[in-house]
Amino acid sequence: MASNERFEKVYSQGVMNIMEIWVDRETGVNYVFHQSGYAGGMTPLLDREGNVVVSPVSHS
Repeated sequence: MASNERFEKVYSQGVMNIMEIWVDRETGVNYVFHQSGYAGGMTPLLDREGNVVVSPVSHS
């Protein structure tokens, strides 16, 4: 992966029904991506209180 790519995949499971977590390297916002066959979608990952999950980012 090139170091200048904005999104980083940090978790993946499945082959036909894929669930992934991606982190925006600029904002730290976590996203959930789910794919089943030819359909898929992405949405911000929320914690149990309904707040967006944000990971620490390093600006180097």
